[in-house]
Amino acid sequence: ESTRARTELPAPAAVLLAGSDVVPGSPSMTELRQRAVREPDAPPEDKESESEVKVDGETASDSESRAEAVPLSTSADDTPEVLNRALSNLSSRWKNWWVRGILTLAMIAFFFIIIYLGPMVLMIIVMCVQIKCFHEIITIGYNVYHSYDLPWFRTLSWYFLLCVNYFFYGETVTDYFFTLVQREEPLRILSKYHRFISFTLYLIGFCMFVLSLVKKHYRLQFYMFGWTHVTLLIVVTQSHLVIHNLFEGMIWFIVPISCVICNDIMAYMFGFFFGRTPLIKLSPKKTWEGFIGGFFATVVFGLLLSYVMSGYRCFVCPVEYNNDTNSFTVDCEPSDLFRLQEYNIPEVIQSVIGLTTVWMYPFQIHSIALSTFASLIGPFGGFFASGFKRAFKIKDFANTIPGHGGIMDRFDCQYLMATFVNVYIASFIRGPNPSKLIQQFLTLRPDQQLHIFNTLRSHLADKGLLTATAEDE
Repeated sequence: ESTRARTELPAPAAVLLAGSDVVPGSPSMTELRQRAVREPDAPPEDKESESEVKVDGETASDSESRAEAVPLSTSADDTPEVLNRALSNLSSRWKNWWVRGILTLAMIAFFFIIIYLGPMVLMIIVMCVQIKCFHEIITIGYNVYHSYDLPWFRTLSWYFLLCVNYFFYGETVTDYFFTLVQREEPLRILSKYHRFISFTLYLIGFCMFVLSLVKKHYRLQFYMFGWTHVTLLIVVTQSHLVIHNLFEGMIWFIVPISCVICNDIMAYMFGFFFGRTPLIKLSPKKTWEGFIGGFFATVVFGLLLSYVMSGYRCFVCPVEYNNDTNSFTVDCEPSDLFRLQEYNIPEVIQSVIGLTTVWMYPFQIHSIALSTFASLIGPFGGFFASGFKRAFKIKDFANTIPGHGGIMDRFDCQYLMATFVNVYIASFIRGPNPSKLIQQFLTLRPDQQLHIFNTLRSHLADKGLLTATAEDE
């Protein structure tokens, strides 16, 4: 049994032992494992030398016994009983296909409902998803190391989540609700000192972490400190970018998310029916047939969805806050990006389709870039998540959605997509926002406003854009 415990070392214990310090004069852990395989009846002195290998004050055997006691599997059958009975005559492969299909349709229906409810509900849903994803990742860390009784681990993790959300959402409120903030005295004070308050809150958490350090668990506690911060970087920062994309127009929120969903579904469908060639070892069920089929299907889907949505102002107009009605508005004159234009078709394609020109929205061309990223690069977010789950020998992050796993299992590609869309908008789409400039202009002192007015008038007169009559008036 001792030999088996050494040769079948669990992943968490292996991580700890890989960075441990070996007592001078004692054999390395690799040598000990090899010796255990070659000499199952090793003398007692070998066992004693192995027990001297310590990790943060604990012996290796203690680390192994504690790690082995941790339940890491989340692969229990969580399918609703009604589906189990209805699909009881099918094989496990087809049963999983139907369960995933039914739940996918239910999630798509829910997605349509929250889009109908408007931007405010969408922002609340994004925040709820963010909190749930953070909970699933932090829970894995807690389950792995809970036997060590690390002080304040979960409390500090949630505290840091609160601090980071306060910072990001405070920045968003100040940026997009500037006039509302300036109108209310408490909000104006919070806005003025927002970054100082955010930094102070973080310092409190940092000091609490330092005070929680325990002699025997230094390394583990710093592991978990890094675990928490990497989780915040991946989850909270990306969800913040999702909300920024939403304010640029709901089309920048819906099309990228829909492309990722389409690619996930179509890659699964092509892989299920035609998959033969494995794609990557991290995800044995992924195939090249599914990867390629999902790419072409997603590009076509992105073009069609963009064409439909570009004709509606409620989707293409930026989401702005109306101070008069205290509500969000999505009404504007669509930009050239969402006006039909005529494009010449390359001669190579003209002979195939028999057309020389085609009418398209310019946004459709951008949708090709979005759908291409969703198909070729987006899946690497899923591969990253698969590697993480394999590192801790779990099937899913949680069992929230039957047949699909946890919320993080469904949003692992979405966060990578959110970052790309935000960078894409900043690089190729976004320009100066006149309404924000006017809001900032109105907050200046009268003499500052007059100085800017005179400077602007002189500049326009020099360019000939301001006539003498208009200038006199």
